[in-house]
Amino acid sequence: MRQLKIGGMRIDRLIEIDRLPFDKKWLFANADDEVIETNRDWLDQRYIEPGTGRFILSHHSYVVRTPGWTAIVDTCCGNHKERPRVPVWHRLNQPYLANMRALGVRPEDVDFVMCTHLHVDHVGWNTQLVDGRWVPTFPRARYLMGAIEYEHWEQKHKLKPERAINHGSFEDSVLPVVAAGQAELVGSDHCLFDDRDATLRFVPAPGHTAGNMMIDLRGSGDHAVMSGDVIHHPIQCAAPWLANAADFDPAAALATRLGLLRQLADTPSFLLTGHFPAPTAGRVVSHGDAFRFRFEDH
Repeated sequence: MRQLKIGGMRIDRLIEIDRLPFDKKWLFANADDEVIETNRDWLDQRYIEPGTGRFILSHHSYVVRTPGWTAIVDTCCGNHKERPRVPVWHRLNQPYLANMRALGVRPEDVDFVMCTHLHVDHVGWNTQLVDGRWVPTFPRARYLMGAIEYEHWEQKHKLKPERAINHGSFEDSVLPVVAAGQAELVGSDHCLFDDRDATLRFVPAPGHTAGNMMIDLRGSGDHAVMSGDVIHHPIQCAAPWLANAADFDPAAALATRLGLLRQLADTPSFLLTGHFPAPTAGRVVSHGDAFRFRFEDH
């Protein structure tokens, strides 16, 4: 993804895992071969694995910068974390921090970490292992988390503290940030900045998790939405009814997805999702009674 400019904000994709194929039924319980074949004319080998039909995802964050501040949106899986139930996330050793430095950003430069939700593959680099302890990766940052989202996982943790809640990520990637005093629990419509050149705010996006949110970016007439996991794969533009197996409320998730697609369709607004493979950024376009995704390299 080339660097995008939205008003006074510069946006870069920060890669943890560039390409990772997932079985269609693991990702979308109601997927079938027919929907895959129907969409192969516009989704090539970058997005659907030839021969297997597996859906290819990316795991990445977004770095948003202005002259005054630096923010990171969602922090992927993290290194060295125990995730035995999902082997592709288990005990990773990825060059995420090196990739961040290649963009010109050090951990101590980050002012804000914005969490669209608290699933295991979106909070991992909130912390890193130092001398056997999980500590915040970004020592100066305020970590913004949805209050509803946090309370949902906290309740589960308190009810069964012996269980690895959310694959263990609540304990190793969220609670250490809270213990360090760096967490800030916010409402689902929280505005972080509201300037002519840089407006950055959370917006409600119910369905995928109990307190799921998106991030709306506006400035100088430009607009982008960072949708987190409202949409996992571009095939959901053509088939919005494909439901992610981890959706907390599938009906609400579908309504949110359709609302977003209708909002962005045939406009100049960019859609930046949590898992679309490179080139990642693009725009929604109408196609019959559904939509397609036009990647920015087309």
